[in-house]
Amino acid sequence: MNPQALIITWATPAFFLLIAIEWLVARGRGRDAYAGNDSVNSIGLGVLSQIVAVFTTALTFGIYAWCAQHLALWRLPADSVATWVVALLGYDFCYYWLHRKGHEVNILWAAHVVHHQSERYNLSTALRQTGTGPLLSWIFYLPLAILGVPVEVFVIVALIDLLYQFWVHTEQIGTLGWFDRVFCSPSNHRAHHAVNDRYLDKNYGGILILWDRLFGTFVAEDPADPPVYGTRAPLRSWNPLWANAEVYWHAWQDSRHTRRWRDKLRVWLKPPGWQPPDLAARYPRSGFAPSRERYDPPMSRACRTYVLIQFALLLGMANQFLALASHAAPASQMAYAGYLVASLWVLGGLMESRRWARWAEAVRVIATAVLPLATLRWFGVAHLDSRVALAFALVFGASALALVMLRADTPAMHQHA
Repeated sequence: MNPQALIITWATPAFFLLIAIEWLVARGRGRDAYAGNDSVNSIGLGVLSQIVAVFTTALTFGIYAWCAQHLALWRLPADSVATWVVALLGYDFCYYWLHRKGHEVNILWAAHVVHHQSERYNLSTALRQTGTGPLLSWIFYLPLAILGVPVEVFVIVALIDLLYQFWVHTEQIGTLGWFDRVFCSPSNHRAHHAVNDRYLDKNYGGILILWDRLFGTFVAEDPADPPVYGTRAPLRSWNPLWANAEVYWHAWQDSRHTRRWRDKLRVWLKPPGWQPPDLAARYPRSGFAPSRERYDPPMSRACRTYVLIQFALLLGMANQFLALASHAAPASQMAYAGYLVASLWVLGGLMESRRWARWAEAVRVIATAVLPLATLRWFGVAHLDSRVALAFALVFGASALALVMLRADTPAMHQHA
């Protein structure tokens, strides 16, 4: 199992406790910090990223391990404090450049955009992570392997850098004086997530904001210009698959339709939003309007409750999937991953009141109720306890009945195919 995924699985209860505390604090202050559909989408994308990580460990850590063994200029001792300090500073420096290029190069933005799509800013946003990032992000950390940072040290400092960034995704903590001048803080990171002109493409640091000050990408949050969150080309969807694919798709379409071969490549390497001259002339893009309303398609209270319950069940299954990943057969891993991803996709469709989603959800819950009881098997579990199988039948059988009883009174349900 990916060691980072293991630690994150253990840390998940703490994440949700802190999310609950933030929600209570915001509510006590009269602030609208959370929306159920947005939080389900953000956390679901985090689940999707962890599912993908099970299959990309060889890419993210395997290449690093090979380079550390065969290309390292030195062998830094893992039991040295200096090695850990150099590794953590070095990782944060590499992360700064990965993060910065993730905003400056379209093919990297295509992966990173997932983290910025939410139009809210809270601790659930921190869990909103890309599923395609591992395809190229490993390149930026190879200098550490060449410098001789041991694999086990690299894995731990990467985890430290990742976990640190959770707490800065909040509007409930204001400015922190000297801390804001040295470290990535909630104030600094709010500015990073904003699409206002003054904040755009600033504050890339993971732990230290000193890199931004050194390389000219720092901006302080201005109370007179409060951050507007999201992206300049808004997602406007709760579909987790489209969230990961949208920029790749648009870049592919631009690459196909532009006439010059050089521009077919530049589409991927230029900054996000760039268009080849011929496409800009034929299909000019409209300007950015920061005052747009948040995406919030109507959904009945009953449907919202149903989605939250099903999502909670999927979170439990995702934890089981991660626990099984280290010893389950590849075919079982792929099948379970497919089930979880399809389930998240269907719940996204329900939150958008898509007509097809109700039928797809009916198939999902009925199959989940019937198949474990009929076969006494579950993904990666060859001999399922009959009591567990019965529990599946009762819970998802009740879900099927609840789905039938849901009132189809959401207007958008009849407007979306």
